[in-house]
Amino acid sequence: MRWRVRAGYPLAVVYWLLAHPVARSIAAGVGVALLGLMVRTVASGYLQKDRSLATAGPYARTRNPLYLGSSLIAAGFAIAGDSWSAAVLLTVYFSVFYYAVMRNEEEDLRERFGAPYVEYAARVPLFFPLLLPAAGEKAEQAAQPSQSFSCAQYRRNREYRAFIGTLAALGTLWLRAWIRTRWGF
Repeated sequence: MRWRVRAGYPLAVVYWLLAHPVARSIAAGVGVALLGLMVRTVASGYLQKDRSLATAGPYARTRNPLYLGSSLIAAGFAIAGDSWSAAVLLTVYFSVFYYAVMRNEEEDLRERFGAPYVEYAARVPLFFPLLLPAAGEKAEQAAQPSQSFSCAQYRRNREYRAFIGTLAALGTLWLRAWIRTRWGF
């Protein structure tokens, strides 16, 4: 799945060329992207990579809140770009790569954590979040009181990079809007 990142760079260039952003579309896209960043922020504060199975907080609603947040960020960019072709490009990329990544990670988690992961996966959906708590969530949280949001864990996971990257990408969209209004390209 290393191709996910490698494919992302040319995708970003093609997206940028296809985009027709205007102030209104960028503003609408920023709202959705900020929601995605908030989801990623909260999720990363619960995630102790390779040390324990995260099942509390947003992980009680979806097994992949980080990818859910990333997809909301991508949806924000699809809106901000104000171009159907750019939006389709982002949707295809995320659908293909992130589904495969989630399935690969699921196999790894099943091997690493065994029965607790299998039980968790039976209760909590892969991607689309539950609106109500999963069955047994309150009992599970009482049994694992150490699973709560941690700012220190957020920093250890270096999730601030998603925020910086999103801001930088939004800056390039503003540049694209300026170029289009200035030179019509």
